[in-house]
Amino acid sequence: MHKFIIGCGYVGLPVAQKWLEQGHTVYALTRSETRASEFMKLGIKPIKGDITQPESLKNLPNTETVLYAVGFDRSANQSRHDIYVTGLNHVLAEIKNRTQKIIYLSSTSVYGQSEGEWVDETSPCEPERENGQICLEAEHLFEKQGLIFPQEHQNSAAAVILRLAGIYGPGRLLARMEQIKAGEPLPGRPDAYLNLIHVTDIVNTILKCDTDIHLESHYLVSDSCPMTRQEYYETLAQILDAPVPHFAMIAQDQPVLKSNRTHSTERAAGLNKRCSNQRLREILGVELVYPTIKEGLLQAIKSN
Repeated sequence: MHKFIIGCGYVGLPVAQKWLEQGHTVYALTRSETRASEFMKLGIKPIKGDITQPESLKNLPNTETVLYAVGFDRSANQSRHDIYVTGLNHVLAEIKNRTQKIIYLSSTSVYGQSEGEWVDETSPCEPERENGQICLEAEHLFEKQGLIFPQEHQNSAAAVILRLAGIYGPGRLLARMEQIKAGEPLPGRPDAYLNLIHVTDIVNTILKCDTDIHLESHYLVSDSCPMTRQEYYETLAQILDAPVPHFAMIAQDQPVLKSNRTHSTERAAGLNKRCSNQRLREILGVELVYPTIKEGLLQAIKSN
């Protein structure tokens, strides 16, 4: 079978490798000649194109499954709206009649709850922050085009939306590890909840969605144990044998320190909700490899 990845990065690349191991032909979209060469060495067929340039998308391949895993690239000189909404709209116009299934990676930032409430796939999405508003606008594109599971008519693609919690794993903890070891103060509320998911469990969820099973329209992809920021960083410090972390409170309208911007768990630093993964586990049937950070952090650090 043929698979197509748009956004073959931290999540997309390990999915590509799993698909290759299963014997599938895998294509990946890229703007970069260097990246195209890297894909070829791995056995991935590169497709040159740019989601913000619709004329570059006219020759996309016909495939059974498309994984859309595009992240925000600050070096691209494009706004979040350009990437997440306009770019997605360009892609959907080209691929909706060239594939059977679209697996779209969204974010739990679509939820605006901030009082420690539990949220699930049925909870209202009323984000107050721009990032969440843009992610929700992108999700609505699938609804407007009638591409959401379950579908009555199968003459075009059907999409499943995965709302990912903060992603962590090998290579995603280095900046924060150094800050913890140095005893530097951490920004944000120590009592606010974090919702996290290990990259391995995201990959397994995507592969599960690509099987021939009934799918719901949305899945919240988070681990089984939301915990406060204080619990999270104390656990990280214990693993690193580092000093007990302390926090320097910052106003919500202040920017996060530059050194923190690449750390995914900081993206929702001003929010405070708890994400339920009941549908993921009990309906989709995903068995998490790392159900809490206690298992996942240790693996991620050892693999750095």
